[in-house]
Amino acid sequence: MPSPIGPLGLELQGTVVTRLRIDPAGDDRARFKPLHKLAGSDTLDEIFGRLSEYFAGARRKTEIDFDLTPCGLDNLARRVLKETCKIPYGRTRTYQGIAEAVGRPEAYRQVLSILLENPIPILIPCHRVVTHKGGSGSYIGGADRKRWLLAMESRPELDGEPL
Repeated sequence: MPSPIGPLGLELQGTVVTRLRIDPAGDDRARFKPLHKLAGSDTLDEIFGRLSEYFAGARRKTEIDFDLTPCGLDNLARRVLKETCKIPYGRTRTYQGIAEAVGRPEAYRQVLSILLENPIPILIPCHRVVTHKGGSGSYIGGADRKRWLLAMESRPELDGEPL
């Protein structure tokens, strides 16, 4: 799927997203069918529509179902990703804040490592986790994409509606 941050690769089990890749390359890219080669489906239409609305600033919550089970994550990674999902649109939290929220305040570097392996970025908004020094920090899709997502989510509203 094309997007403003580059092509996105989606893996689904039924109607649930199990993996999302930002600009997959090489062998990883070959695993995904190009959008124009996919048979139409209500599920895909809905997912692509919601992602397009999100990237256009017209949707604050993607409301796309996902499942982390196939990813084989440990308990800490699941807790970190679940906590990351709680960060509201247009807001940020720090790696340290996430570590404290999951009961492991000393594990802020582990939080960064977990988020750099996030199997479902965008839907699990790891781009909203930043450094304690005010920098944007690292991102699975690269620093430029993270800055773009943060800027997109911080655009001003007009009459209560996103621009």
